[in-house]
Amino acid sequence: MSGAINTAVALDSGDQIMDTKEYSDLWERIRSGYAMPALDSHLVGVHERWFERNPEYVENMVSRARYYLYYIVEEVEKRGMPMEIALLPAIESAYKPHAYSRARAAGLWQFIKSTGRVYGLEMNWWYDGRRDVMASTQAALDYLEKLHEQFNDWQLALAAYNCGEGKVERLVNENRRKGLPTDYASLKKLPRETKNYVPKLMAMANIVADPDKYGLKLTAIPNTEYFARIETDGQIDLGVVARLTEMPVDELFMINPGYQRWITDPKGPHALLVPADKKDSVIEGLSKLADADRVQWARHEVRRGDTMSRLAGRYNVTAEAIRSSNNMANNHLSVGQNLLIPVSANKVALAAVQPPTYIRSSTARSSDTSGKSVKIVHRVRAGESLWSIARKYRVYVHQLREWNLLDDGESALKLGQRLLIWTHRGSGVSAGRSLSPG
Repeated sequence: MSGAINTAVALDSGDQIMDTKEYSDLWERIRSGYAMPALDSHLVGVHERWFERNPEYVENMVSRARYYLYYIVEEVEKRGMPMEIALLPAIESAYKPHAYSRARAAGLWQFIKSTGRVYGLEMNWWYDGRRDVMASTQAALDYLEKLHEQFNDWQLALAAYNCGEGKVERLVNENRRKGLPTDYASLKKLPRETKNYVPKLMAMANIVADPDKYGLKLTAIPNTEYFARIETDGQIDLGVVARLTEMPVDELFMINPGYQRWITDPKGPHALLVPADKKDSVIEGLSKLADADRVQWARHEVRRGDTMSRLAGRYNVTAEAIRSSNNMANNHLSVGQNLLIPVSANKVALAAVQPPTYIRSSTARSSDTSGKSVKIVHRVRAGESLWSIARKYRVYVHQLREWNLLDDGESALKLGQRLLIWTHRGSGVSAGRSLSPG
């Protein structure tokens, strides 16, 4: 057994356990709730050594986890699940809410669309429930509870979460027919990724249990809620809320990653996460906000020759976005008709916190690769995403996709991958600037 620790704890035995609210550090609270048995596998040690050799990776992951971990711990604890489950996003996404895999899985818990829909996650142009912190956490825990009920074993449930319950069930039945053990370690035909999946989680649990043993430091995370959910009573722009909270819009977006266009879905959910200590001031600010100031809009007067598809292309939104923003049942347009186009829907830079700029169709900007633009070849570094690269060079994500022939849903980048970028001289940050992983 390599580096594994015996963490079995009876969660419902009635034993005297310290009130989790008394812990000042969330890591201590997590350690107190460990309940999974040790895993006898050399792969646990393999992953322990990898984390040990990559302290910067662990540090960046912890930095992101501080946004979400309290909520996840609360929900895991409410269900009486082993607290190791709260560390699963470390393995799935490294606590990156915008993580998108080659298998087209998204969010902290890496749901694919089909499974997400089964567990109630909504997805449209405005909103992706797979990236919604609260919705995806509830869906993931629902799914894991279902799998645990099916297999009566947390390690098998985790394996099924990774490679599918059908695959695990077939292998369990095959071993049973052969008179072999049916525990996780005995399923020799599991896919390679799944063979490493539970050992990797146990390695992370061991590191959280005793970071000093591995020469690592886990920055303390307060055992208090980081965000609070508020009702917005209608569509709201994250840039507007950022001004009310006096926080950078990208930080607000980190706790509201489900809203893909910097703006909430006009059809709902009409709710937003804000820093817990600013909840009351935001509610008060929203109550005083005029309807016209809730969203940053561009106004467009329909002219002869305009079509819905042309307007969608001109403003880099979808026809659905225009229809829903203007309560239209179809794509029919009338000359002289006034339309509202959500400006934040195609923004990615910090300019979203600036006062709204109203533009006419004749001045709408598209991807500009001429004039004074300068071509840059950017090599993707560890932790970078399309979003962080777009912010660095002050361009749009959709432009990065167009320039590099990336699919609309494609956001996973490879280390060292070359991206072509056209930007105005002096508009980007220096190459040596340190950016946190996106």
